[in-house]
Amino acid sequence: MKVLINTPDTSFFGGVANHYKGLKPYWSHNVKYNFVGGRKRIPGPILLIYDYLKFFILCAFGNYDVILLNPSLGKTAIKRDALFLRIASVFKIKTVVFFHGWSPDMVNVLNISSKKFCNTFNKADKIIVLAKSFKTDLMKWGITRPIYLTTTKVNDEMLKDFDFNYKPWDSNILFLTRIEIYKGIFTTLEAYKILKPDFPNLSLTIAGDGSKLEDAKDFVKEYKLEDVTFLGSISGDELIKTFSKASIYILPSHGEGMPTSVLEAMAFGIPIISRPVGGLVDFFKESENGYLIESYQPEKYAGKITQLLKESDTCKRIGEYNHIYAKNNFMASKVALKLEEILNY
Repeated sequence: MKVLINTPDTSFFGGVANHYKGLKPYWSHNVKYNFVGGRKRIPGPILLIYDYLKFFILCAFGNYDVILLNPSLGKTAIKRDALFLRIASVFKIKTVVFFHGWSPDMVNVLNISSKKFCNTFNKADKIIVLAKSFKTDLMKWGITRPIYLTTTKVNDEMLKDFDFNYKPWDSNILFLTRIEIYKGIFTTLEAYKILKPDFPNLSLTIAGDGSKLEDAKDFVKEYKLEDVTFLGSISGDELIKTFSKASIYILPSHGEGMPTSVLEAMAFGIPIISRPVGGLVDFFKESENGYLIESYQPEKYAGKITQLLKESDTCKRIGEYNHIYAKNNFMASKVALKLEEILNY
């Protein structure tokens, strides 16, 4: 099977690019990446016509058996990939569309009017999503093509030197994602502010960049919160070290597909405190993987963190369960093979 995958430049950090960078060593078939969107400091809109022409040539002369498109469910990505899908259809190449992000605003639009969307994406041979709720939305809107579920991944190499039995259990909370309101940064900081007086040895590590990074730093200064560390964007050995040292992972996000950072935290044996968003609800077991909290109120998160800090045996039990579960279900080597099964089925 010869496969062409449209993806952002895999030199980028995060998102779809990071997903396919991690899967690359584990393909068993002939897989080629076709970079689309902004790259080499050139904005995506400027490269769009070039991307369409290059894709046309690849379809015409590449002899591909399957094409995998990777939009998010957002207005711009849908418009862009609709034309990629039409081009592939002209050449009668089997095409699979993998929707990654799931915009609530776009969901609201499609709840009102989805005819054009369905007319376009029912041209795909298959659809892939990250959550059962996303599949339900697509079927409700009128998508009739087969819909499959998959997951994001944890790079196998991240765990090569990790031994759960030697994991430190210092009181360190980790928030590792983009520093944005919708990711829950201020819910996290408010919860930490509640916790710190009762747990003087508690620390908070914040890793990532984003538009609210300076506001988050100002919050820490204003309330004189001690033992808060901002690492910025991290990768490689520093990322592994940061996960290895954390004892609780928090992500009060407003919406997700399948958050890779949660899966990585699980792989490093960390209990999860998050919200019931995206694909998390499809596998997450309350008090087994950690806790999913519907509310945005920091008091709710502080309460669950307090429980874990006071019950160290529970914290370690959840951590061990997460470590084993992630190794069995989320490693890149396994995710790549499962994705190939969907493409080849």
